[in-house]
Amino acid sequence: MKNRVVITGLGPVTPVGIGKNKFWQSLIQGKCGIDRISYFDTENYPTKIAAEVKNFDYTNYISVKEANRMDKSTQFSVVAAMLALEDSKLKITEKDSYSAGVITGSGIGGIGTLEKQHKILLEKGPGRVSPFFVPMMISNISAGEIAIKIGAKGPNEVITTACASSTHAIGMAFKLLQQGDAQIIISGGAEAAITPMALAGFCKMRALSTQNDHPKNASKPFDKERDGFTMAEGAGILILETLQHAKERNADIYAEILGFGMTADAYHITAPAPEGEAAAKAMEIALKDAKIEPSRIDYVNAHGTSTPLNDKLETLAVKRVFGEHAYNLKISSNKSMTGHLLGASGGAEAIATVLTIKNDLIPPTINYNSPDPDCDLDYVPNKSEKKIVNYAISNSFGFGGHNGVIVLGKYKE
Repeated sequence: MKNRVVITGLGPVTPVGIGKNKFWQSLIQGKCGIDRISYFDTENYPTKIAAEVKNFDYTNYISVKEANRMDKSTQFSVVAAMLALEDSKLKITEKDSYSAGVITGSGIGGIGTLEKQHKILLEKGPGRVSPFFVPMMISNISAGEIAIKIGAKGPNEVITTACASSTHAIGMAFKLLQQGDAQIIISGGAEAAITPMALAGFCKMRALSTQNDHPKNASKPFDKERDGFTMAEGAGILILETLQHAKERNADIYAEILGFGMTADAYHITAPAPEGEAAAKAMEIALKDAKIEPSRIDYVNAHGTSTPLNDKLETLAVKRVFGEHAYNLKISSNKSMTGHLLGASGGAEAIATVLTIKNDLIPPTINYNSPDPDCDLDYVPNKSEKKIVNYAISNSFGFGGHNGVIVLGKYKE
């Protein structure tokens, strides 16, 4: 018999708020974290906006010495994990150590460190490159740093599947807990890719919005005037436990993970597959895994990037899976407010979905003003809505054709 898996702690570090309360209040109030980039000069870039994490203070959890040996993405990851542990009132003891794991996701990893150290190499030579360069840069180090910090000696890995990374990490954690390979897994993801090189690359792909004069309105998922996504940074980490472990310690339970599905488009390195068939299949697999009929789903936390193709094909995929029920669903995209956290987006959006279920309140898709005939579902435009949400899904789709979907539900005895 498979273990039931529940969520007991939430740790968001995002452009619209750090900690679950600030994050949630910003979402339901429709606050946007997108602004002009402050980290470097964007004069020669067609896109000059992004969603940065403001007022990020790691000093309650990481010493300055430790932080200087971490890429910013790892700092985000560690702080988010500590916030989630505090929220869950969980302490990893020596007795728990081998049953506690860390599985996180990152699409790009330590690109900020790579750029800085490459500049040092060119300007000052190889003797001046930091001895910490490699461990700071590699993606897996974030899960390693979390494990070192809390003493978690169980399963440990970082999954890199572009913008599906965090959702795949949560799905993998769910499966390991189901089959008894761990009792606790810290899962989600982090990203810190608002850097000169990464921005240049996305600009050259023409993937980003260029609505620089109106940054708060630039991310408009499903709106007819959408012109690309807006880069963001941050982390979203959750505490997953087997139900038995959570009950033994009298933990407060936010929601239950019921199913996970993943597929590959096998079509194109960046464009989603036409007709959205592989994305639809991932939803179908997740629903079958959860043993939930499509008609019982109340809410879809959409990938909703604000790119012309993604939003059109995600809408089509939802219709393929849900049929007429698609028009009864509430659907919204947090990226209208947070921007696109890339590999961390699935973690932050899983937190948002959990809070939607817990509070029976659906955050809006802001900046939705011009309906698109290709996107004709209920995207909860501009204002949050009260609705009983018993079951929800969260979608993530990444470059390379990686699709990941989790099914979440209210916890019931």
